[in-house]
Amino acid sequence: MTDAAGDLIAAEASARAAGGGLTVEAVRFEHHREALGIGEARPRASWKAKTDAEGWVQTAYEIEVADPDGGEAATSTTGRVASAECVLVDWPAAPLRSRERRSVRVRVWGPGGNEPSPWSAPAWVEAGLLEPADWTARLVAPDWDEDTSADQPVPFLRGRITLRGEVASARLYATAHGVYELELNGMRVGDHVLAPGWTSYEQRLRYQTYDVTALLAPGENVLGAMLADGWFRGRLGFNGGRRNVYGDRTALLAQLEVRYADGTAERFGTDAAWRAARGPILAASLYDGETYDARRELSGWSSPGFDDADWAGVRALEHDAGRLVAPTGPPVRRTEEVAPVEVLTSPSGATLLDFGQNLVGRLRIRVEGEAGRTITVRHAEVLEGGELGVRPLRIARATDTYTLRGGGPEEWEPRFTFHGFRYAELDGWPGPIEPGQITAVVCHTDMERTGWFSSSDPLLDRLHENVVWGMRGNFLDVPTDCPQRDERLGWTGDAQVFAPTGTFLYDCAGMLASWLRDVAAEQTPQGVVPVYVPFVELDFAPPEDVELDEDPGQAAVAAWGDAAVIVPWVLYERFGDAGLLATQFDSMRGWVDAAAARAGARLLWDQGFQLGDWLDPTAPPDEPWRAATDAHLVATAYLARSAELVARAAAVLGRTEDAERYGALADGARDAFNREYVTPAGRIASDSQTGYALALEFALLPTEEQHRRAGARLAELVRGAGHRIATGFVGTPLICDALVAAGEPETAYRLLLQRECPSWLYSVTMGATTVWERWDSMLPDGTVNPGEMTSFNHYALGAVADWLHRTVAGLAPAAPGYRRLLVRPLPGGGLRHAAAAHETPYGRAEVAWERADGTLAVDVLVPPGTTAQVVLPGEEGRAAEVGSGRHRFSVPYPGAEQDAAVPAPAAGSPA
Repeated sequence: MTDAAGDLIAAEASARAAGGGLTVEAVRFEHHREALGIGEARPRASWKAKTDAEGWVQTAYEIEVADPDGGEAATSTTGRVASAECVLVDWPAAPLRSRERRSVRVRVWGPGGNEPSPWSAPAWVEAGLLEPADWTARLVAPDWDEDTSADQPVPFLRGRITLRGEVASARLYATAHGVYELELNGMRVGDHVLAPGWTSYEQRLRYQTYDVTALLAPGENVLGAMLADGWFRGRLGFNGGRRNVYGDRTALLAQLEVRYADGTAERFGTDAAWRAARGPILAASLYDGETYDARRELSGWSSPGFDDADWAGVRALEHDAGRLVAPTGPPVRRTEEVAPVEVLTSPSGATLLDFGQNLVGRLRIRVEGEAGRTITVRHAEVLEGGELGVRPLRIARATDTYTLRGGGPEEWEPRFTFHGFRYAELDGWPGPIEPGQITAVVCHTDMERTGWFSSSDPLLDRLHENVVWGMRGNFLDVPTDCPQRDERLGWTGDAQVFAPTGTFLYDCAGMLASWLRDVAAEQTPQGVVPVYVPFVELDFAPPEDVELDEDPGQAAVAAWGDAAVIVPWVLYERFGDAGLLATQFDSMRGWVDAAAARAGARLLWDQGFQLGDWLDPTAPPDEPWRAATDAHLVATAYLARSAELVARAAAVLGRTEDAERYGALADGARDAFNREYVTPAGRIASDSQTGYALALEFALLPTEEQHRRAGARLAELVRGAGHRIATGFVGTPLICDALVAAGEPETAYRLLLQRECPSWLYSVTMGATTVWERWDSMLPDGTVNPGEMTSFNHYALGAVADWLHRTVAGLAPAAPGYRRLLVRPLPGGGLRHAAAAHETPYGRAEVAWERADGTLAVDVLVPPGTTAQVVLPGEEGRAAEVGSGRHRFSVPYPGAEQDAAVPAPAAGSPA
């Protein structure tokens, strides 16, 4: 194997017991990365077995649950349970009550063994505040009036807490109207960014739980908070957006619960005794940036002994504690730091920093200068004519300013904003920029990385890396469309098409589960899902030739609203969580019912405005919905697909009547699609790449001959376009699979590896480090697309990475949660090797192939407790079934003569 492939499939032998020894690791609860302050009273447990024994399967398990405060008598076990289950196993003890903490250990048995594995290391799980009555703190806001038509200074709040003894443990529960950051006795509390994040605040407001035991001391303590507008009150959306969407006052809710060493407990909370003042943050906007005057800093403001006599009071506000929910996924955090790779001078004389990577976050500066000097930082993704390219930001200023206090070195990083950028323009910097003075801090939801891909083509690897960076930048609390301009909304269509790729690359189940609850919360009573979630009413401007009888933001739009069905199904496929299907089922069928109502008795969805195959390359720059594919063809195809998935979900959940009903609805929609859009010979009315891809991949063609003819026509269209892509958001995730299903894998590879515009690799040759919104966001001459809507970090078209994982490398789930793998690599396109690895719920799975001297060698790693079906080129009729462990296969390579049609890229191709 090559070094790259070998590295990817290298076993971490140190993590395994010698001689095939069996251990249990990674005991987790639900989809939490950290199980502190969770909202589930009966959290399901998962674990992974580690062993070098080939073909190992779990035959039994035992779970021990211990109460750390209850002594030996409070420990219970399940005893030996004969079961192969190790993913999302039901909670085996009494339900957790608010604040209760338990220690959980697991051991397992394998085949033919009377001896279990050693117990796993203890994993801790602790409930948060599960009942509204658990909250006694008051929601408090600064006691002054504000002009909420503009960004306001960030208030500082502080409250005194007197502790009467030594602290054994302490938890701080907090949330806000706005975004907050906490300090306790002068020390930062937690490492969350932009907490509590963005949810559908009218229905769901997340709170966070912090272990603050180490920050407290007997006697006087001070809890401080900074409150910014965030999504709650700040400007949101395009066309000028809206302010005060959820309210016109920022406010804090914080509750500190202390258990003393003597066994007694005490509770403190925000109340009317708290004090408030304005500090050095003069403005903080998600879109426009942060303004900070260090001369106004309040030294020691969150520590005991600070004099707050001249501070204002606070107002207690009414709030509904029933809205408060614990998070299901990890918070936004700082995850990486990136140093600038070059300092540039623009033609106008501006100082520019190039970080070499389009990223999302903000800058941390270390500077020394005279008091009153102001440093201004502007951000953008690209340069145009050597200057900062800010036109794609529209009216987002993306500008931070820092005024020095003077008197020594100063360090500053904005707290309450984020930007999407590769380049930063500095004005007012004192002297030359020295190494280490400026760092880009990357921020996103702190998901665990679970998927990797590599190949012999450096451009293809750069494309995959661009997809990863695009996901990182856009999975910032909600799956947004873009992270830089005046938008950053949770567009449902983008999430729908990208979900298979995203769930491979990162463990995003907890984050997306939270977002799906907002999808359900924002659904209308008729089941309509908005085009973005959380929903904000904005000034939509529909096309002049389209009449709307409903708010376009809450219109039923196919492929976008279908996220309510497809994303839960993808999460079930990738994580094996039938419970999530149960939670979302009413939302899933509600959407399909809404779509079916619009389709009418004929089940032909041919009315109303649709976004269609959004941003296909033939659409005019400022009319991205005018694609080559009939938008109502797209809508009817999605009705059939989503009805079919609801039927499958109902079958999983044992809902027989629903399974039959939605199965029949799917059949009816397929029949309607065929009557309206398909000829008996398999020609699609919209003679487009997307039209055929939908028909093939959504199984809409009833006869083999229609399928064959449609596949042939799709390949003909791709060849006729010079192997350039002609799909938008809808067709792009499907087209390579459709070509393979049509028996045209080399056509799919030529499409994948095309470098001329429009293509996936065109942006890579133009220096992209994330996936673009448009195939031609930057034109070949280096100018930005003239369309009003142009982003250079927009993950939807990166959905092709799922095909890289499943087909190019050959690693796919064959059963929910990867309980069974499908290993089916499909070499082509001149690639000499490719590999993929994925941390499944059962453990690490790997596939790596290399072809040389007329032979294809394939290495496979199957996680313990799972099996794999291995299907190799030329061996389709003789699939191998293998159990866990490492396996190597070798077959004659049947496609070498075709590779000459697609020359392998030269090493060192521009990336």
